[in-house]
Amino acid sequence: MLICIACRIAAIMLFLIYQDKGVEHIMFSENLKTLRKQKGFSQEELATRLHVVRQTISKWEKNLSVPDADTLIRLAEILEVSVSELLGTKIENENVASDVAEQLSRINEQLAIKNRRSRRIWKIVAIILAVIVLVNIFIAVFFSVPDLNSNTQNNPLAISDETISIDE
Repeated sequence: MLICIACRIAAIMLFLIYQDKGVEHIMFSENLKTLRKQKGFSQEELATRLHVVRQTISKWEKNLSVPDADTLIRLAEILEVSVSELLGTKIENENVASDVAEQLSRINEQLAIKNRRSRRIWKIVAIILAVIVLVNIFIAVFFSVPDLNSNTQNNPLAISDETISIDE
């Protein structure tokens, strides 16, 4: 029963992690992945064109980070789309790095909030699971150890002075 409760709590916590009020950074990661596949690029090919490593593209697509403004503009050019379309929001002057940087700053803040919330929730889940494990261990030890006092009164140990000789 305690394990069932722990599973439900963990499910609720995971739901809270991924429930997000700002979806702009999610739009970027989904748009990037969709556009990259539409153009027929692998992550490796796109990374080579942008002069970054494949893992960087993977992080962008997994919504773990976002590119800087200049890289985002180059990325939009490679994918032959506007920066607004790539980000999923309207930017007034897409070729000005400061406007793009402002939008990226908002996305980075949303990612930071999501990461803080995620860490906080995982800590709570870990504490709850640790408490459940400790309670289970306590219950198992408390109820499985026989009462030693009652055992010694009923069956006292006999000590004898007998010696046993073994003949060979």
